Amino acid sequence: MSNQKQQKPTLTGQRFKTRKRDEKERFDPSQFQESIVQGLNQTGTDLEAVAKFLDTSGAKLDYRRYAETLFDILVAGGMLAPGGTLSEDMTCTEFCVFKAQEDMETMQAYAQVFNKLIRRYKYLEKGFEEEIKKLLLFLKGFTESDRNKLAMLTGILLANGNLSASILSSLFNENLVKEGVSACFAIKLFKSWLSEKDINSVAGSLRKVGMDNRLMELFPVNKRSSEHFSKYFNEAGLKELSDFAKNQESIGARKELQKEIEDQMARGDPLKDIITYIREEIKKNNISEQTMIGLIWSSVMSSVEWNKKEELVTEQAIKHLKQYSPLLKAFTSQGLSELTLLLKIQEYCYDNIHFMKAFQKIVVLFYKADVLSEEAILKWYNEARLSKGKSVFLEQMKTFVEWLKNAEEACRNESETVIRDAFRTKGQHRCIKKNVFHKV
Repeated sequence: MSNQKQQKPTLTGQRFKTRKRDEKERFDPSQFQESIVQGLNQTGTDLEAVAKFLDTSGAKLDYRRYAETLFDILVAGGMLAPGGTLSEDMTCTEFCVFKAQEDMETMQAYAQVFNKLIRRYKYLEKGFEEEIKKLLLFLKGFTESDRNKLAMLTGILLANGNLSASILSSLFNENLVKEGVSACFAIKLFKSWLSEKDINSVAGSLRKVGMDNRLMELFPVNKRSSEHFSKYFNEAGLKELSDFAKNQESIGARKELQKEIEDQMARGDPLKDIITYIREEIKKNNISEQTMIGLIWSSVMSSVEWNKKEELVTEQAIKHLKQYSPLLKAFTSQGLSELTLLLKIQEYCYDNIHFMKAFQKIVVLFYKADVLSEEAILKWYNEARLSKGKSVFLEQMKTFVEWLKNAEEACRNESETVIRDAFRTKGQHRCIKKNVFHKV
């Protein structure tokens, strides 16, 4: 018999120990709801006490895990089933947004509760936005009064920066739009928002998330017209929102027009055809010449790939602009249009650093081509220029402006009568000066 000890059998493979704290808790919102509802019932209508209760409860209860349940309770009084109805198998509270009074003052007080809660527990931000998006999708399941309160609250929260305007995407839901719920809700929401902030602030928030051009989608397809939109919101006392939407539509139309002009240039269409097309658009859409000259300038400058070297880009620009000067001339029949073009040139040269030294040469080119008159140039130089790059551009123009003033004096001395007649028709005023004009 062998004295060697018999070895015990062993299990192969790797063993992992799991600590109790790492074991995942089973998702059970009912116990969480009981705790929140009980606390709200104890605090009652005192919203300061509610805010304090929610603050301290965050240390004991798992807000991160049960964010949706928490916000359902604070808004509707209990957990919401799909569609927006309250779950009947759980205790609810009367102390919530939907059970509160339907007025701005009360909704502002509730907004402060949400504001304090989210500032204290920053991780709730995303969950809160998702909750509001969900609630907007459930609008048909709420009473009219509940919808009004939610609209007022949402408007205040948007104004305070507690929500992003991206939540409005839920209002474009086909069923809500079709039944007119979205448009009706939007009136209350924007009234609330505009009572806290001005239209510029609202517009900025909408632009930030790309909602500024989507407001028309609040209406069914057969009612998506600027006339219907204006009438609907004007009658609701939201003329500033109506005007904003009209302006956005106009901007969209201008962008399309600019793209078409650029396409015509890219195709090499004759300038006379482009001019005819633009004149038709001005008449059809009632666009001012000042607006149009800005669009044409942008189109002309966007239609070419510019050299990155400063010493070469000026030569390239002069050659390119000389080609399109007849197009620009056709739409500078008014002094204000000339001044608008000058300001556009200044802004472009400032924003595109390679063009900083090209400003004076472009202005002189347009003077020679009868696009700009000395009156417009002198007005720009003396009072109407932008602040962008002012000192640089004034220095560039100094010699040319002095020449203009001297030439003007020479013209007066030669013939007061001819000058007076010449100024009546743009372009004729150079008939006397052409003999003294030299390259500056």
